[in-house]
Amino acid sequence: MDQNMNSTKEGLISGSGAIQHKAYARVGLLGNPSDVYFGKTISFSLANFWASVTLEPSPHLIINPHPIHDLVQFDSLDHLAGLSGSSAIVCAALSCLLDFYKVRHLIKVEVRPNLILSAEKELGIVAGLQDRVAQVYGGLVHMDFSKENMDKLGHGIYTPMDISLLPPLHLIYAENPSDSGKVHSTIRQRWLNGDELVISSMKEVADIAAEGKSAILKKNYQKLAELMNRNFDLRRCMFGDECLGALNIEMVEVARRVGAASKFTGSGGAVVAFCPEGPPQVKRLEDECRKAGFSIQAIQVVPSCLNDVDLKTLSK
Repeated sequence: MDQNMNSTKEGLISGSGAIQHKAYARVGLLGNPSDVYFGKTISFSLANFWASVTLEPSPHLIINPHPIHDLVQFDSLDHLAGLSGSSAIVCAALSCLLDFYKVRHLIKVEVRPNLILSAEKELGIVAGLQDRVAQVYGGLVHMDFSKENMDKLGHGIYTPMDISLLPPLHLIYAENPSDSGKVHSTIRQRWLNGDELVISSMKEVADIAAEGKSAILKKNYQKLAELMNRNFDLRRCMFGDECLGALNIEMVEVARRVGAASKFTGSGGAVVAFCPEGPPQVKRLEDECRKAGFSIQAIQVVPSCLNDVDLKTLSK
């Protein structure tokens, strides 16, 4: 951080009027990908990786190419997929614009994820609201995207949860992950066509998030582990191994070989793992990841990103 930067609740504002915001990576803990199908999910923001955007006053609209990274520069999310890097960039940019135009108090927190997703859809990105909700809210959030809520409100019901309820979790990722942006396409069409396997499986995936909320509140971590594994198994059944990719599946299997629960953080490229047996099991997991050529980190959860102005916009 530059010495002339002053920290504020709205972001970082320099003496020149530049505004900087970060948006953190997202981990889909339970229920994904049912957010695209009127389901439920539980997600949290990950402090380990982020995207940052700086907005500087100018009489012209200028996008400065980076001399090394071509058209964009990422502080942290440049080499990872499956952690919602694209929406992190848009989320951070939106936060800068809200402060620059002084309209943060006018744009409700609940609708900001919709704005972010709308911008991404123009780029052809296929996704749901889950990632954007996690990045706008920060912390741990249960999300209900039921059709009734979406039709009536235009958004889901988002319930923040205490991050201290989570057990220690780990992130496993590959340096050359798959493209998670293409994974939803076939399943989406099958769902629209009334495919019974997809419809019933997606409902069960959504129910996993509801069960998971109860398990987390009760700190029933054995149940949480079972739900994480079931979530991935259902995804694998629906999408198939060819669609998920051998490398992505291997990350899950590496964790399971030592008895850890594991599932995709999103649509591939990274895995969230839970070792219910504690530190000795974590050590075995680290050793297995090293042998397989995967990176592993202890997960750090971002607390809520909402400030006092944001909180006043929330629906009562």
